[in-house]
Amino acid sequence: MEEKREQNFPDTREYEGTSVEEAITTALQDLNLPKDKIKIKILSEGQRGLFGMEGVKPAKIQVTILKEE
Repeated sequence: MEEKREQNFPDTREYEGTSVEEAITTALQDLNLPKDKIKIKILSEGQRGLFGMEGVKPAKIQVTILKEE
């Protein structure tokens, strides 16, 4: 018989947006979780183009879903 093994690491995903706030909003909508149920690590703040134009470098975050005890 095979045993099912649980993963011992948390569920982590990455999201991008034109700003960190947009990336967080996207993550919360995608995961359907409140902000207090995730841990957010900012990987990149992103960069705007010349004269504030969007799109040079997106903001990138890493989201870890907190396990309920």
